[in-house]
Amino acid sequence: MKPVSHLDSYRPQITAGPPPVPDLSMPWEARVARADGYDLHLVHRWNQAPHVAAFWRQAWTLPQWERRLEEQLAGDDDRPLLISWHGRPVIYAEVYRAARHAVARCYQARPHDLGLNLAVGELAMTDRGLVRSLLPRLTDALFEADPHCTRIVLEPDVRNTRAIKSFEAGGFVAADEIMLPGKLALLMVCRR
Repeated sequence: MKPVSHLDSYRPQITAGPPPVPDLSMPWEARVARADGYDLHLVHRWNQAPHVAAFWRQAWTLPQWERRLEEQLAGDDDRPLLISWHGRPVIYAEVYRAARHAVARCYQARPHDLGLNLAVGELAMTDRGLVRSLLPRLTDALFEADPHCTRIVLEPDVRNTRAIKSFEAGGFVAADEIMLPGKLALLMVCRR
């Protein structure tokens, strides 16, 4: 795999802390998802939805989702988020440190690179331009929250053309096709 940037091999290797929680402006709001109650049931239900399950492949049981969220909240590698639009939760997101993720085997990840996974939970809310509208604000907020971060990556399944078009419209550029556990993905990058 070729480097995403010619500077990758020259960057000093430094340790990055946990991924930041973005501070979004209205009509958007992001908050860390809890591993119980409403949040747990919402994340579980959304991941059961066919339009999400087809590409995320995480249509797990409620106890499995509870364990997953607890692990994410206890660790420093990724943060589960619920993103609301006009006060209504519409997107489940995971912000992760790319260097500590499977994607790091596919490109030369820098310690402060961030990765994103995004899913619009309700089918009725898809095809409304939510992701296209959110992404520039979300990437700006993540860059602001971590001044050392110079790249944010996405790795959608190559078959998920709807998501890929939304990500491109939101400022991400395709870099390469990569193999990740369980999928052939398109590595997409947004640079500071």
